Amino acid sequence: MALLNFAKPSYPLVLAAFKSNPEQGHRQLIKTLHWLERSPDMVWSQFMKTQMKQDFCVTDQRLQQKLWGLDFPNPVGLSAGCDKDAMAAGMWSRFGFGFAEMGAVTLHSQPGNPLPRLFRLPEDQAALNRLGANNLGASVMAKTLAESWKIEPRQIPIGINLCKSKITPLEEAAADYKGSFEFLESVADYFVVNVSSPNTPGLRSLQGGEQIQPILDALKTANTNNKPILIKISPDLEWEAIANIVTIAQNYELSGIIATNTTTKRTGLKTKILEKTGNPVTEEAGGISGAPVRQRSTEVIRFIYEKTEGTLPIIGVGGIFLAEHAWEKITAGATILQLYTGWIYEGPWIIPNVLKGLLAKLDEHNLNHISEAIALDFKK
Repeated sequence: MALLNFAKPSYPLVLAAFKSNPEQGHRQLIKTLHWLERSPDMVWSQFMKTQMKQDFCVTDQRLQQKLWGLDFPNPVGLSAGCDKDAMAAGMWSRFGFGFAEMGAVTLHSQPGNPLPRLFRLPEDQAALNRLGANNLGASVMAKTLAESWKIEPRQIPIGINLCKSKITPLEEAAADYKGSFEFLESVADYFVVNVSSPNTPGLRSLQGGEQIQPILDALKTANTNNKPILIKISPDLEWEAIANIVTIAQNYELSGIIATNTTTKRTGLKTKILEKTGNPVTEEAGGISGAPVRQRSTEVIRFIYEKTEGTLPIIGVGGIFLAEHAWEKITAGATILQLYTGWIYEGPWIIPNVLKGLLAKLDEHNLNHISEAIALDFKK
């Protein structure tokens, strides 16, 4: 359990596994957090949970928001892709996250793409992944979350990212998404329709109007408890396509848009050769997250806010490493934020650092609450 020795000087040791084998290191971290979550009566476990909360949590009313009837203690959440099977769902609040998104999960369990499939690009502060939505399936996640909430009621909003099973034909995608939703509706607070991952063949084609509508129709029928449903889009779409998705989201009264997923573009990368394979990065499949997508995701946020005149909440994600990056996305129109790649590079202190930085920004701009900063660029 030495992985959870979060003393700041030893953190490079914590991430050593991520550097040598990112996926193996990630699995070990999730396994350790799962053990901590499921050991509520052990003194050592209680000590670690208390220590984590003291080290990483920033509590301030100026950062709290109510959205979709849910209470967000702060605007910085964990994005999908980290906790694919919700094995550590009860632990993310202790890292200071204001909410967390599990998945992507599919109706059918699937192993994902062949190894190696997860790579760090340190020169670019980026990650390249072609995991292929490896997960145990929606029914297993539902059971895992139900067990977690018996141990301890959830402390922050928990979302679930829904993806199409690889074995499901595109024409049967609606039933696939609906099946996952029905398994998970009772154990989560909001849901995300993921039609923008570059790692499931043909998935991005579902972002078009005619293709996405049957999925949204199916989910609308199944959503008897009116859970918030959002859609996650690609940063690689043209403006016309994004405008079309915005119109669909408004017509279906979706709860918001997540901007954005990973990019398949390779322009501007400092990394030329992928160390693990020896191949040019331009020839390697997969989506890139982190700093390379930062500017584009902010541009998409600004575009969506302007198109909707602020009537559709936006979750901004892509390349957040510092408070300045978070502030840029909020002032461009994002209501709340997500990060993951920055957490891997900067460590768990990224959350308190970003939150304290946001509080400093509020003081700098003479604002009383984070909600006053949303779309500040448009208000100037």
